[in-house]
Amino acid sequence: MTNLLLLASVVIFACVLLHRLSARLGIPMLLAFIVLGMLFGSDGIFKIPFENYSFAENVCSFALIFIMFYGGFGTSWRQARPSAGKAALLSTLGVLFTALLTGAFCHLVLRLDWLPSLLGGAVVSSTDAASVFSILRYRRLGLKENTASLLELESGSNDPMSYMLTVAFIAMINGQAGPESMFRLLFLQLVLGAAVGFAAAFFALFLLHHIRFDAAGFDMVFVAGAAIASYAAAAAIEGNGYLATYITGIVLGNRRLRNKKELVHFFDGLTALMQMLLFFLLGLLSAPARLPAFAGQAILIFLFLTFLARPAAVFTLLAPFGCRPRQILLISFAGLRGAASIVFAILAVQGTSLGDTVFHITFFIVLLSILLQGSLLPWAANHLGMVDSDNDVMKTFTDYSEDMPVQFIEFSIPEQHVWAGKTLREIELPPGTLAVLSERNGSSRVPNGDTVLCPGDRIVLGAAKPGEQSRVLLSEQVIRKNSEYIGKPLSALPKEENCLVILIERGMETIIPGGDVRLREGDILVLNRGGEKD
Repeated sequence: MTNLLLLASVVIFACVLLHRLSARLGIPMLLAFIVLGMLFGSDGIFKIPFENYSFAENVCSFALIFIMFYGGFGTSWRQARPSAGKAALLSTLGVLFTALLTGAFCHLVLRLDWLPSLLGGAVVSSTDAASVFSILRYRRLGLKENTASLLELESGSNDPMSYMLTVAFIAMINGQAGPESMFRLLFLQLVLGAAVGFAAAFFALFLLHHIRFDAAGFDMVFVAGAAIASYAAAAAIEGNGYLATYITGIVLGNRRLRNKKELVHFFDGLTALMQMLLFFLLGLLSAPARLPAFAGQAILIFLFLTFLARPAAVFTLLAPFGCRPRQILLISFAGLRGAASIVFAILAVQGTSLGDTVFHITFFIVLLSILLQGSLLPWAANHLGMVDSDNDVMKTFTDYSEDMPVQFIEFSIPEQHVWAGKTLREIELPPGTLAVLSERNGSSRVPNGDTVLCPGDRIVLGAAKPGEQSRVLLSEQVIRKNSEYIGKPLSALPKEENCLVILIERGMETIIPGGDVRLREGDILVLNRGGEKD
């Protein structure tokens, strides 16, 4: 056990260092993880024997749950909505067309039987979300015509279709299903997977809005549990678990959640760890010494898939929308194959008597795709004139936030207030502030110096944010059950030097406190203790 833990720590450290190195060299980091696994494998330097396909399938399937979930959780639906229809076509019909065309090529050119050919086409028919996301993020690759959002949404949602086709063709090879039952399987997988995904997401939202976790970090554990539960519940009723967890991620990621930033950082780190584990394990499972025997077939399939099958499917589906040829070419070239294809190849090895041929051909194709397409994608985008230097690709992710130099405060004008009945020109506002909005009886407008303030008006003031040297230091204090201050006004709390209650969180409500606000059980008092004593 100790040796295994030491090995795991060495691998993680090596993956982190390779990540930095690959970013400098311009090589996709996921390729580095695969190569590291190959170096540790039976044909590598450390010669660790590993041929347990069943174990690898279980571990990789578990890792894919979080990769798929975070693919949805990190996608900004507001940015992706205009491309949702196109992405849906590419992730369903596009995958089907690509699988059928590639299967036909394997049968007609490589002289393989029909069903194994179609199975091979299904395995490599989806694009890899992890690869696409990592290239767009780390290269800061902003693209014109909303292409980045389209690629993110497509690559994050097309694995379920590839998985369903793989399972269907495995069943047909084993004589367990015919064409009719295949379509029934696909229909049930889609419908049940989507239904469970939405149900799990809204149930999780309900609980998140009605339960406040006492210990820090439990909301992250809860959301991780929701991702696993959505996958397991869908799989239990023969739905598509990957589709379910992806939909759960999209719904949760685009809703207002407490500690949203912390959730994003948590899943960012967890997904990175899952990617390291997945790609390293796949590299460990491979047999590099056997790859040259499959090189000819793999290269031919890769070339047909990349330059004929994928472009034909993309052009057929996007041309009716008026997409320009340069956008179609870039979307076609950005169809990177990745971990999901290798995991589905493992399913084929486990579910048929075809041996590991499908696995090694798929593995070789993925290596070529990540190395060539992944490395050349920024170059292709630039030469096709699709790079938008004024568009920040990070806006397409839900963890994007601009560094705004101003902040806003909002308040109402009380009855008999000294400002009531005066124009803004007659009022002496705090230094460095500006009235940016006024609201009266539900209607709002941008005020000017002649705007007269009336009792009940809501005013929004803008001011510069505190600098990094600001001495504001926040802490929290919870009003526990049986506290002697429950039901008492805030003014009844003991006075502390250099301490001020600036905010009260009550459930999902935020209260700017006055001395007459009465405290309730569960209230969270946010205090500023940042002042300096004389």
